Amino acid sequence: MSDTGKPLPPDELGHRLTEVFDLVGPLYRRVQRAVEQGEAVEGLSVGVRAVLDLLRRHGPLTVPQMGRAQAISRQFVQRMVNEATARGLVESIPNPAHQRSSLIRLTDEGRSAITAVLAREHTVMREVGGGLTEAEVTACLRVLGEMLKVFDHVDVN
Repeated sequence: MSDTGKPLPPDELGHRLTEVFDLVGPLYRRVQRAVEQGEAVEGLSVGVRAVLDLLRRHGPLTVPQMGRAQAISRQFVQRMVNEATARGLVESIPNPAHQRSSLIRLTDEGRSAITAVLAREHTVMREVGGGLTEAEVTACLRVLGEMLKVFDHVDVN
């Protein structure tokens, strides 16, 4: 095993990152199921939750911008936006930069819904143990971010 302060050689890095990926898949699926189980409380699907959170963090966006940001197809995002619009959680507004592609923004009801979801998720995440440090979480985010960059070229449409 390499010194923890030095970059890993490519072969060893590949094996270690496979270990990370082996945990990320099941974790993602379990979190997704937990969000879906919470849907009974807030009434939000995983897809609508993702759209609402993206709009909360970035402000009004077009459907193509949301698809790129989430690395999912524009068609899927459009279905989620349609569902959220039907429920009064988002609304379409004119886009001064591009007349053919409206901006989607949160309504007050949408902001309240995503705030409730995030509060519930925060409560669950507080239960994570292990005495994790800021440095460990920062390192985890860096590792996942670098892994994501490798797949930036993958077309999601």
